[in-house]
Amino acid sequence: MPMLLGALIFGYLLGSIPSGVLITRAAGVGDVRAIGSGNIGATNVLRTGRKGLAALTLIGDALKGALAVWIVGRFASDAALLAGLGAFLGHLYPVWLKFKGGKGVATYLGVLIAVAFPGALVFALVWIAVAVITRYSSLAALIAAVAVPIALAFYGDMRAAQLFTLLSILVLIKHRANISRLMSGQESKIGSKG
Repeated sequence: MPMLLGALIFGYLLGSIPSGVLITRAAGVGDVRAIGSGNIGATNVLRTGRKGLAALTLIGDALKGALAVWIVGRFASDAALLAGLGAFLGHLYPVWLKFKGGKGVATYLGVLIAVAFPGALVFALVWIAVAVITRYSSLAALIAAVAVPIALAFYGDMRAAQLFTLLSILVLIKHRANISRLMSGQESKIGSKG
């Protein structure tokens, strides 16, 4: 039990590192929370007009999810999924930002890469297809997040399917405002400045 709790806490602290805030401040752009949607993730960083910073944010947010799983899995494979859950929750509710974090899509993807790489391929393919067709990052993420647990269950990886069912539900909850804007036709498209 202490090992499982430790894995969850370790993942949470790693996931709480706010990549987007740190990267934009270091680049002299200011606080990313003051532009666009106010979100700390890569899509909002892209609204600064700095594609490189958005890419770095995406990589940083994905990496913290993957690292949590890989590091804990090296010492206690049974606790790796909990570390991934912790990293995801840390991104959504980071202690360093008064529990006001991002929507978790990149961290979700990082955990998925480390836990079930075929699921990450499904996520990426679905996200790219929807994003290219609609130019809505949020819609692409929502559809991909719904597809992942189904794909994992189809592959027979039930532990991962259960974890990603929970993570996908949290992604949907964190995107409530996006869903509302999509339905009203007011959602920002990829590449638009906030």
